[in-house]
Amino acid sequence: FRDMVGGNESSITDFILVGLFPEFQHSIILNSMIIFIYILAFLGNMLLIVLISGDSQLHTPMYILLSQLSVIDLTLTSTIVPKMAYNFFTGEKTISRIGCGTQSFFYLLMGMSECLILTLMAYDRYVAVCNPLHYPTIMGPTFCLHMVATCWIGGSISSFIHTVYPMHFPICGSREIHHFFCEVPVLIKLSCEDTSVYQLVVVVTSIVLLVVPFILIIASYTLIFLTVLRMNSIKGRKKVLATCSSHLTVVSLFFGPNIFIYMTFTSSHSPEQDQALSVFSNILTPMLNPLIYSLRNKEVVAALIKLVGR
Repeated sequence: FRDMVGGNESSITDFILVGLFPEFQHSIILNSMIIFIYILAFLGNMLLIVLISGDSQLHTPMYILLSQLSVIDLTLTSTIVPKMAYNFFTGEKTISRIGCGTQSFFYLLMGMSECLILTLMAYDRYVAVCNPLHYPTIMGPTFCLHMVATCWIGGSISSFIHTVYPMHFPICGSREIHHFFCEVPVLIKLSCEDTSVYQLVVVVTSIVLLVVPFILIIASYTLIFLTVLRMNSIKGRKKVLATCSSHLTVVSLFFGPNIFIYMTFTSSHSPEQDQALSVFSNILTPMLNPLIYSLRNKEVVAALIKLVGR
């Protein structure tokens, strides 16, 4: 009897994840495709980490930051997809309150850290192009290490706050989360309390962590392109533009969906919009990032050829 009571109590506090597009008729095909994309993302980012860590020529600030981006993407997808796949193929839709909070924390940590890493990558390119003579002094190993540590520490503090606080909102009705993972904008929809003040806090936080970095990135690349226009070497222009275009593509894929999700009120989103943008930003983009950087980067391709040659 005690076990039954305990089981009932635990089930009352559990959340129910409805899954990815539950009304979609060919859900097994969709979920299988998501798992396949996850495997490609995992292998691609792992390969990039191995290449950068194993080749001494890639031990530069730009590639150290790129390896951190791969760590983030790898962890981000692993936070979401395995649980989604397990729930779908076992038919189990529940996730415990602790599990939901843990998933939300790591998801936010990776997202916020990626935002900061992408900003630092833009700053690295700005210094390399606009102040090449001072680059070794400015972007030294110690400074690069401090930058990476700042990203992780800043992301951890912010994600902890935005995980603990929303989890304290009382839930009076259905505990169904119309999503395939625990995410703050979706969680606060379940609360029977007025969350409008907290939603404003989310928008303000998004301005600090999304809009300000995005403006800094745009400003960095504006200065870079102005410098490129003054270059006499056509080969130098092409090299700079190839590197910058790769990063700008990744920036667009990351910031576009996240600005829409976090800077507009959750009441204006449909569950389908949230899920589609989450799949694009959190599953598809991490698979594309290694391809974007490796296919247009001669140093990474050379490191791959060297690894295969061994």
